[in-house]
Amino acid sequence: SFSNAQVIKPGRCPVPAVQEKFDAAQYLGTWYEIQKLPNTFQRGECSTATYSLNSPGVVGVLNRELLSNRTVSAITGTAVSKDPTEPAKLLVSFFENSPPSPYWVLSTDYDNFSLVYSCTDLGVLHMEFAWILSRKPSLSEETLEDLCSTLSSIGVSLDKLQTTNQDADYCSAMHQ
Repeated sequence: SFSNAQVIKPGRCPVPAVQEKFDAAQYLGTWYEIQKLPNTFQRGECSTATYSLNSPGVVGVLNRELLSNRTVSAITGTAVSKDPTEPAKLLVSFFENSPPSPYWVLSTDYDNFSLVYSCTDLGVLHMEFAWILSRKPSLSEETLEDLCSTLSSIGVSLDKLQTTNQDADYCSAMHQ
């Protein structure tokens, strides 16, 4: 569907500030997706991301979502930080032969929210992704507004953000 078109914009990727002193250990565990920029690789609702420590410096990624046919789709990958001075700038790989994607944690308090941004330069254009994540299936309006204002400040079109259905009844199949 057109609404799942990836966001492609003119010019090069912005280089936003990221979370200072990012601590991957505190980031581990499960996060619920609250809002996202559309992308072609997520088709479902009730989306969660669970991070675990695979080995020193390598974070395991498990993304789960509920498809419209009520089956749960899962994909696993790994995330590594290439530069120890900027630990919040991760590279995530899901498939052996595909290039890794940036996963930049712009802001997190580890206990409630995380704001993730990803951008890839395509010559004179760039393709961007963003996710607003929460430790719970919902997030306070105030926090959501703060995170949206951060996205807006780096040029993200807020009208393109999609809200993920995290309704407990609808998402019950995720826990079976």
